Amino acid sequence: MKFVPWQAMLLILRVGALVMHRRSLFAGALIVSSALFGWQIPAISQQSTSAQTPSVLPRPDYRFKGEIGRTVSDSDPAQFPPPVTAPANAPNVVLILLDDVGFGQFGTFGGAVPTPGLDKLANEGLRYNRFHTTAICSPTRAALLTGRNHHVAATGGIAESATGYDGYTMTIPKRTGMVAEVLRQNGYATAWIGKNHNTPNWDINPRGPFDNWPNAWGFDYFYGFMGGQTSQWNPMLWENHNLVPSSPDPNYHLTTDLVDRAIGWVDNVQAVPGRPYFLYLAPGATHAPHQAPKEWIDKFKGKFEGGWDKYREETFERQKKLGVIPADAKLTPRPKEIPAWDSLEPDQKRLASRMMEVFAGFTAQTDYEIGRFLDALRNRPGWENTLVVYIVGDNGSSAEGGLIGTIDEISYYNGFEMPWQSALPKIDEIGGPTLHNHFPVGWAWAMNTPFQWTKQVASHFGGTRNPMVVSWPARIKDKGGLRSQFQHVIDIAPTIYEATGITPPEVLNGVNQDPIEGKSIAYTFDDAAAKDRRRTQYFEIYANRAICHDGWCAASLANVPWLAQKEPVDVDKLPWELYNIDRDFSEADNLAAKEPEKLRELQELWWAEAARNHVLPVDSRPLAARIKPDELPNPTRGLKSFTYRAGVGSIMEGSAPHLTNTSFNLTADLDIPANGAEGMLFTLGGYTAGMGWYVQNGKLVFSYNFFTERTRIESTEPLPPGQQTVRAEFVYDGGGMGKGAAVSLFAGEKKIGEGRIERTVPVAFSSFDGLDVGLDRGAPVDFTYKPPFTFTGKLDRVTVDLK
Repeated sequence: MKFVPWQAMLLILRVGALVMHRRSLFAGALIVSSALFGWQIPAISQQSTSAQTPSVLPRPDYRFKGEIGRTVSDSDPAQFPPPVTAPANAPNVVLILLDDVGFGQFGTFGGAVPTPGLDKLANEGLRYNRFHTTAICSPTRAALLTGRNHHVAATGGIAESATGYDGYTMTIPKRTGMVAEVLRQNGYATAWIGKNHNTPNWDINPRGPFDNWPNAWGFDYFYGFMGGQTSQWNPMLWENHNLVPSSPDPNYHLTTDLVDRAIGWVDNVQAVPGRPYFLYLAPGATHAPHQAPKEWIDKFKGKFEGGWDKYREETFERQKKLGVIPADAKLTPRPKEIPAWDSLEPDQKRLASRMMEVFAGFTAQTDYEIGRFLDALRNRPGWENTLVVYIVGDNGSSAEGGLIGTIDEISYYNGFEMPWQSALPKIDEIGGPTLHNHFPVGWAWAMNTPFQWTKQVASHFGGTRNPMVVSWPARIKDKGGLRSQFQHVIDIAPTIYEATGITPPEVLNGVNQDPIEGKSIAYTFDDAAAKDRRRTQYFEIYANRAICHDGWCAASLANVPWLAQKEPVDVDKLPWELYNIDRDFSEADNLAAKEPEKLRELQELWWAEAARNHVLPVDSRPLAARIKPDELPNPTRGLKSFTYRAGVGSIMEGSAPHLTNTSFNLTADLDIPANGAEGMLFTLGGYTAGMGWYVQNGKLVFSYNFFTERTRIESTEPLPPGQQTVRAEFVYDGGGMGKGAAVSLFAGEKKIGEGRIERTVPVAFSSFDGLDVGLDRGAPVDFTYKPPFTFTGKLDRVTVDLK
């Protein structure tokens, strides 16, 4: 039987898996790879620190070792179990991760938005200009917190795109324990404040299970939001396992809140001596929705009317002057898939300029808030011995707003492109609480200057190369220095282990641990010219693939994020590009035709790395085609009727009955007092898309939001006082996804209202607003009411019956 090299590699792995522990399997596979292809692949081993902490966690239970007699008087003196303490002089560790930020966005790395907060930290520490992420959110975060490649951590895509293959379950395995759990068991206080996009959708509900929530991953404290995004004005927030009530502050903004919480948590930790802290701060900025206070947006009025092509050119020159890119770097050209700025209509330019002004304000506000947090740490004890790792983006800037931008980014995940003209009447609302806006592809490409492509495109540096700044006043002496070694997000966890003197355990909570695949970057702190220690790194997101090895990168683009491609592509027929990244910083010169043997070597290496890291089978469907809620685990699967008592809720769509592309009835038992009542009976989704069934001005209302296209169906008569049963019948047209529906309202058996919805949501209403009964805890479905809009009568229950 004849095998091509990568197939031989895969067979070796599969056979070996039956008889070998995974650590031995890796070593054996690499030896065979070298024998087959003559590769010099770096060995994978545990972080080489001196063994200062146990290799098995938790520690054994304490047992009294003295003599025990019949009474206290004839026994040795009692001794309490000694507290677990961190290694001597272990630093505080602060890990900051921003969201959807391009290499050329922050002023510190040449962007047009001044970012004095990051400038200040960079002048105290080191800038890294060859640091890499995975090209999308959940995978980067899993790799960051575990120190393993994202497919090994079962996070080959965002949580909503899970499949049942090992690399794509989006359920982080116990064998890839997080750095927080290891630090916690070695004397650290730990907290996660901000975004969590690593809990599976089907586990986001008030019942749990909670073993895939931050507290179970080693974080003593969690405060933040679940999912990929949320409103900056009306977020759905959790504190540990409990929902946080909406803020009454009319000036509330999420980033400000998260920073306040982070400062408060540090103060609480330092109020009780004896423990250093590990704080992971992950704001939702600058992911969509791009929302910021008006005073921040106004600072940038009229500053982007030159367009994205000019922005790229000007940013490229600033980057060279700052020295964050080499003097001989080249500016990569605009892809043919992105329109030239000068080709846009005047109204398109006006809309795109406004969206960029909002985004710039959001960026500046984010820098200010993170800077405020860092200033608070500077003014508190222990700053000199605080390691700050500030990763400026979990991937490149996002193109998920489409070619001309959108005022409702959730439409992207539904495969629906909103006409750009629909945004013009709402142009002044962009950045405020009523819209879930996202700027056009051209601006995302511009934010990623000087590289090609954007978020999701793991094949090119526009998707994977992010700025990073590291500060440790007591340790790093080259203040304001630049480091250009090739680094990857999996390298951060082993850096933390080395800095803290903590040994990654071989066994954690009874589970044998996979090897740490990252390599500490601490070797770069004292030596700007130190040789790269990361020789090989694969990349893959939604079949966009790359492999970098010994100064060369091979890249293959499969899916352009904003194109409405529905069918998978044949990966064997896709072209590959080749770049010598030691000489070509921005991947501007494709050498595939000139170096076919080198390209073939790297292609085979990619397949071997893919087999070793659970990347296979390659799934070439684009993101929008992979989000299929009906195919994911869901506790409601197979059931047809659901009863919810008043007050329950915060049940995300992944744990709720699917109300898309189907008929259903809503039935409520309620009691309206003599003076009337109003409020929410049942809601799912929110201001991005959703439905709300409520009583307002005495009448029964069914409100449906199709990506800002709202339909209101109201009863023709008010509901009378007293106990009664009301019902809404939603009859779906059928014939495919996203079709229309007829809605009828009933009081008892009397029809009191009816109407029609011409288009319905085909896939999902929201990634953060869930199901609520008796109130609306999230952002509103429409703006005729203000959450929480608690029902003021007596609501017993609401029943949902699928038809």
